[in-house]
Amino acid sequence: MELREKAQGLVDRYPVGRSALLPLLHLVQHQDGFISDDGIAECARMLGLTKAEVNAVATFYSMYKRAPMGRHLVSVCTNFSCKVRGAQEVYERLVVRLGVGHNETTADGAITLEHAECLGNCEGAPVVTVDYFNYECVDPDGAVELVERLIAGEVPPPTRGFPSPGIRDVEHRLAGLGPVRTAEPGVIPDQTTAQDAAPAAPAAGPGFTAATVEGEPPADAKPAEFADAAGGGAQERGPEGMGPQSGSSEHAYGAGSGGRDEATDPGSPPAADDQEPRDA
Repeated sequence: MELREKAQGLVDRYPVGRSALLPLLHLVQHQDGFISDDGIAECARMLGLTKAEVNAVATFYSMYKRAPMGRHLVSVCTNFSCKVRGAQEVYERLVVRLGVGHNETTADGAITLEHAECLGNCEGAPVVTVDYFNYECVDPDGAVELVERLIAGEVPPPTRGFPSPGIRDVEHRLAGLGPVRTAEPGVIPDQTTAQDAAPAAPAAGPGFTAATVEGEPPADAKPAEFADAAGGGAQERGPEGMGPQSGSSEHAYGAGSGGRDEATDPGSPPAADDQEPRDA
């Protein structure tokens, strides 16, 4: 029941329920250790989606796994910056030491290994992560030492942050629910709740339910002009405000000028009223 309440709390945070799918999938991985068929079915039921729609999302993102993970997820970046600094050798040494390949788990259930695309830490290349915590400038020997300590139940401090309590706890955090045990590092005392969610925007997407907010202006209310004292606001000066800043309408982008400034564009044809009559 506690898990279902957490799941419903995630859904209630969003004005459009299907927006909760990604955090719900993280919650499934926290509970089951991977994206299970039962988890997909439950997400579909809660959000009014088909199982095929949920599965499409779960298989699009590499962080969602369709096979059970070990206690820790070890990722080796093999993208350009890391690769030129020896990441391929790091990954190959781990494959030999652990006896597993990409997205495979050791027989003792300690480690799931993967090679990953850019982990966003190029200055620390080669980068290895344990449950998404970065270990920078790791050579092949250092990588082997790291996984041996993980197998022994010891998690070395990462370059920044705190030693990971395990991938399933991290999945609970990635769902937006904070740590499972509040005595651990990284506690956020007050989590976001449904009361903090923004009301649905007009035409927010399929299945949205418009929220009623006291004092909210009508949906067809005229937007603000954002014009300054000289009349040079973004509404008057055209796309992204890139236009003349004079207050005169003759120098403004608008329907009458077709996007041209006739006073400064010699290539513009004269207005119809200014043309000399032609001889028949």
